[in-house]
Amino acid sequence: MAVAKKDQERVTYAWMYGQQARKDSKERAVPEYWHEHADAWLQGFDGVPLPGEAQAKPVGDQMEAELDATAVDRGRE
Repeated sequence: MAVAKKDQERVTYAWMYGQQARKDSKERAVPEYWHEHADAWLQGFDGVPLPGEAQAKPVGDQMEAELDATAVDRGRE
C-alpha cells in the first residue's frame, strides 16, 4: 500500500518522538497529539524499527554528549 509522503513523515516523526520519550524516562503513554499515529509512537518507544526502514546503528550516549558539547562550544563563539 502506498503511503503519501506527508503521512510517512508524520509516522516517522511519531516514531522518533516515541524513542525520545523512552530516553527521557517518560511513561509509555501516547500523548494526545500523537493519537493518530499511536502505533508508530509505541514502536519507537519500544525500540521496534519501522517497517521498510534501513537498520541504523543507534547513537551512543558518549557520542551524543560529544555532539552536545560541540554545539555549546560553537554557541559561545
